[in-house]
Amino acid sequence: PEVRSAIAAPAELRELTRPGGDYEAYYSSHPATSFAAQVWTNNAQAAALCLVLGAFLCLPVVAVLLLNMVNIGVGIGLMASAGRLDTFLGLLVPHGLLELTAVFVAAGTGLRLGWTVIDPGPRRRRDALAQEGRTALGMALGLALVLLVSGVIEAFVTPSGLPTWARITIGTAAEAAFLIYVYAVGGRAARAGRTGDLTADETGSGVPVAT
Repeated sequence: PEVRSAIAAPAELRELTRPGGDYEAYYSSHPATSFAAQVWTNNAQAAALCLVLGAFLCLPVVAVLLLNMVNIGVGIGLMASAGRLDTFLGLLVPHGLLELTAVFVAAGTGLRLGWTVIDPGPRRRRDALAQEGRTALGMALGLALVLLVSGVIEAFVTPSGLPTWARITIGTAAEAAFLIYVYAVGGRAARAGRTGDLTADETGSGVPVAT
């Protein structure tokens, strides 16, 4: 109760959590097409922040993740306290599975980029950061497509009149397709030695350094 009172006034919390309240109305507050574009932009910005801020010794990435997880946790807690957790999860899970996976992948890439600054290994720090940065750029392009899919699900599937089990099935299928691609196609590329970076002919040879 003390935490709830620190978040908002009781009347505002009731408006958030009531049937048809702000948490539910959010997903149908705008035309689906424009909402999908808005969601895609917001999620892409969060992923881009994780990627870019990773170069600053990793710490900002952790802060971005913490902020996002706290926001989700607050929503779960408020709806659970109102006895409507099943409704909240039914709205969150269809698009959230793929969306949060993409954000965590972006965060992992950003953390790897930041660790390269801390420990570049047998490479000059500049060369190591350039190599990992080019790989991160390719990752960003791929994640933009993944987040587009999750945005479409959030705009068209989440607020739809489909039963909860159907909406969750669609979200689970999208997540499964992503994971299959990562582990099947991506795993095969990794075993072949591909990193997502440009080839040596395209970048020139790096100069090894002693550590």
